[in-house]
Amino acid sequence: MVSGAAAPATSNPSARVRYLIRGLASEETQEQSLDVLCKNRLAYDNLAVLLWHSFGIMGVLLKIITSAYRPLLSDGLTENAVTQVCNAIALFQCVASHPDTRIPFIRATMPVYLYPFLNTMSNERSYECLRITSLGVIGSLAKVEDPEVIEYLLSTQIFPSCLRCMEVGKTLSRTVSTFIIYRILLSEKGLKYCFVLAERYLSVSQCLGKLVENLGEDDAEHLPHLLKNIIGCYLRLSENERTRPQLLSYVPWKLLDHKYANIVRSDPEVLADLRQLVCNLRTSKSCTTHCTDEPPASSDSPGSSIP
Repeated sequence: MVSGAAAPATSNPSARVRYLIRGLASEETQEQSLDVLCKNRLAYDNLAVLLWHSFGIMGVLLKIITSAYRPLLSDGLTENAVTQVCNAIALFQCVASHPDTRIPFIRATMPVYLYPFLNTMSNERSYECLRITSLGVIGSLAKVEDPEVIEYLLSTQIFPSCLRCMEVGKTLSRTVSTFIIYRILLSEKGLKYCFVLAERYLSVSQCLGKLVENLGEDDAEHLPHLLKNIIGCYLRLSENERTRPQLLSYVPWKLLDHKYANIVRSDPEVLADLRQLVCNLRTSKSCTTHCTDEPPASSDSPGSSIP
């Protein structure tokens, strides 16, 4: 149930949400309406459709989002401004998630307005909030198995932007951005896109390697999901027999440690993917040489770490 003075006293949910959407167009009620809509966006099945088809409303959300561009460059973002922008982006995610508005959303190239937040190099709290909220929009698109969505993601700067988020973001941002890369790689077009340019393939491999090497105790909450996405990415890359020897040099043995195998043990699908990854890497010609450099009976060796 929607709360807040911005909503009229009516038991009709449709009338209430229409009232709140109209409130976005007024400077007097915009902030409160935005806050209430954002907090209750999951309560209305038709919110995305109403947002998309209400005259001028997407323009209002864009104005709120783009108003942060200049302060973003000068470190002049206030906490209130960040909250409003994140709320507007969250409504973008609502539109991106709905089957009736998803395709019109990408055909209007709305995600390009999120680039400045995805490409920031700071991991301070305000920047991280904007980054993770923006990634939520892209993640909502990526989780859908739609060829047009994948085609759109590959035709934009979203792929390299997600790689950047994997490097500079905090744990949740790294988890979501890795999920997006994984979902892209799951498609044949996405996998082919990764291998078209050697530089692109190396960027992905190196980025995943750094991600694994930098895993720490502070990642505990999101570690199972992050590991699932990392393992999924590596597994897809390892399916290319021609590049397996090169990939082997970028997969840190740390990923195959019993510590991480125990973390994913509760998910049979992820554990099976990890085993398959090890199997794929071992079939590469150079794997034998590489493995002889590792202690053969150690608990850290790949043969004894994966149950």
